[in-house]
Amino acid sequence: MRQSRHIWLVGILILLLFPNAFAESDLPAFWNKFRSAIIAGDKAAVAEMTKFPISMPYSVRAVKNKMEFLRRYTEIFNGEANAAQCFASAKPEKQSARRCEVYCPFKETPDDRENAPIRFIFELTNSGWKFAGLDNINE
Repeated sequence: MRQSRHIWLVGILILLLFPNAFAESDLPAFWNKFRSAIIAGDKAAVAEMTKFPISMPYSVRAVKNKMEFLRRYTEIFNGEANAAQCFASAKPEKQSARRCEVYCPFKETPDDRENAPIRFIFELTNSGWKFAGLDNINE
């Protein structure tokens, strides 16, 4: 009985000291969840999986917070690229242990995977993987 109390207490302490101990650090699980939210157009779910501020392409101002993100959602995910269409088959490319990227073609040429300059950037944060930026590598 006494040993089970200690185990229970240690478990509670771990959760209190490391509230993100069970955060989404598994990239494939995060990607499936994020991709599904984008394809479904679930702006609120996507916002919860986003790190603010979001970096944007050259000469485009950053997205500072959730409210601005919701207002600019279409610009971000259906501006130069159609993210819902692209993400259906795209796979994240790991750049490092804490960063990955997904490249998409312009929405006018959705099947041109050879020319996919629109980069969606994801980072592993203390609270798990998050969408962190958008870039056009041609600019």
